[in-house]
Amino acid sequence: MPRVIKLGINRPISQGLLPDPEPCETKYTLISVDDHLVEPAHTFEGRLPRKLQDKAPRVIETDEGHEVWYFEDQPYFQVGFMCTAGRPKEDWRIEPARFEEIRPGCYQIDERIKDMDLGGIWASACFPSGVTGFSGTLFSEAKDPELGLACMRAWNDWLFEEWCSPYPERQIPIGVTFLADPVKGAEEIRRNADRGFRGVTLPERPHRIGLPSIFSGEWDPIIEACAETDTVINLHVASSGFAETAPGAPMGASSTLFGVLSMPACVEWLWSGYPGKYPNLKIALSEGGIGWVAMIRDRLENIMSRSGYGKDWPFKDASPSEVLYRNFWFCMIDDPSTISTRHAIGVDKIMFESDYPHGDGTWPDTQQVMEDLIGDLPAEEIRMIAHENAARLFRHPLPEKCLP
Repeated sequence: MPRVIKLGINRPISQGLLPDPEPCETKYTLISVDDHLVEPAHTFEGRLPRKLQDKAPRVIETDEGHEVWYFEDQPYFQVGFMCTAGRPKEDWRIEPARFEEIRPGCYQIDERIKDMDLGGIWASACFPSGVTGFSGTLFSEAKDPELGLACMRAWNDWLFEEWCSPYPERQIPIGVTFLADPVKGAEEIRRNADRGFRGVTLPERPHRIGLPSIFSGEWDPIIEACAETDTVINLHVASSGFAETAPGAPMGASSTLFGVLSMPACVEWLWSGYPGKYPNLKIALSEGGIGWVAMIRDRLENIMSRSGYGKDWPFKDASPSEVLYRNFWFCMIDDPSTISTRHAIGVDKIMFESDYPHGDGTWPDTQQVMEDLIGDLPAEEIRMIAHENAARLFRHPLPEKCLP
């Protein structure tokens, strides 16, 4: 493997990190069900079988001065927009960022806890955003399946041992699994569940990235393992690609369509039959907002009661709308125009996310953003959205005293 490679991407001058913010006034006990971590350079060191260790992903420096992950002869760089927390807005960029240019809380757990305290967040569920992809797809696409499987397991071991175990009350373990072989993927879900993992992240719409459709039956072992172990399926927006836009459209166009990505994913998983077959199956839509959910419930009621399009629904004990309410959870960063639809969705199915350290994130102003969004709601509804729904879904402890 080369010591230095060339990406052909000019290296911008970093503006440096902003000073630490003042600690916020904590008005709510918050559990964020969608944050992200940046894997540190040592993530895979000593965690693969000896014969594969030299092939593990590693961080190298390009001849332009970027730090990038390198795996199976391919570079993978950490997009600058993935870690904007604590950086001046004029320094938010697509080009790769070095570790020294981002807050240590992005990749060091002690520093993350400090940042959570500064932003008033009690607990957090973190997704990968670097070398793995949002749902671990890179390892499942490895040219060497044995290596990909070993890297997937090593990532989960790192998450459990280094990221979650030091602060078990503050971190909710969300793992990745092996998508190239659902039987092995199911084994990993069970292995993780035995040591306390509460969820697994899967691609929203796997057929979009060359994997079998969720209607194919290929995912049966993984879904069965999730149902048996009470493992929450987390479908993170863009985990199977961004929304298709017209040629030449800017990044803002595809980012505007995050909800449009979650909507078909939710509908396909609903009609896949899995939530109907497994009444206890739990599916959480991450970073897609809530504005589209009430519309889906209305449409489901329509097609089942009048249009006739729903005649192929196979489950007689519960309608599609009832299964949507029973098996699905949704989360929001900031949905001021559609929080009024919460009763049509189910207040007990809505959760909060801060999306630290991404560009959409609310840190360090998370408490204020939440006050502006839910501060006028009844106290029991505030508690549900702020922490109770997430604690119940992920079986996560709450502090002795919760606010409000």
